[in-house]
Amino acid sequence: MQHGLLKYLLMGAAALAVSGCQLIDTTPGPPPERIDVTDVGTQAERPTDEGPPPGRVAREVAFPEAEYAALEKHGNASISGRLTLQTGSGTVVGRNSRVSVAPVTTYSAEAAEKALAGQAVEPADPRAQAYTRQASTDDDGRFTVNGLPAGDYYVSGSVTPADGRPRIIINQVRLSNGQRVKVNLSR
Repeated sequence: MQHGLLKYLLMGAAALAVSGCQLIDTTPGPPPERIDVTDVGTQAERPTDEGPPPGRVAREVAFPEAEYAALEKHGNASISGRLTLQTGSGTVVGRNSRVSVAPVTTYSAEAAEKALAGQAVEPADPRAQAYTRQASTDDDGRFTVNGLPAGDYYVSGSVTPADGRPRIIINQVRLSNGQRVKVNLSR
């Protein structure tokens, strides 16, 4: 039971991850700037009777309403790819795993930085979740997410090798209107 919960928590953290990503920029011109976490909330802004669920850390970045309000929710671009992990004994395929695609924001940047540092943050604000798309991989680790608007995204997934410790994998992708991008979600 606890292994299933740990896997769920790590997959959730991967869905929000962003920092240390490989940038896949398919458009000409300079790469996008890295978004630094600047909108920092305090513990005093949280209700005292609530805290993060066990095994998770509290968010420090308040939900940036204006940043999300400026984002489109629907579009005609897509991201597809394959989720794998290279180990000393070969390639582990992310079979029947969850892959998340979230817009690059200051809010998602914090979660990603912590996830890649081995920390799971508390669940995202439901308003942010409305902009995150998810897909399941097939038996070969392949996935597709359609209906994305142009913009910068974090594509994340988790693979569990034989040692039982899930590994979070994150790439950053820039999409133009109507573009179809293939991602090798691997490390």
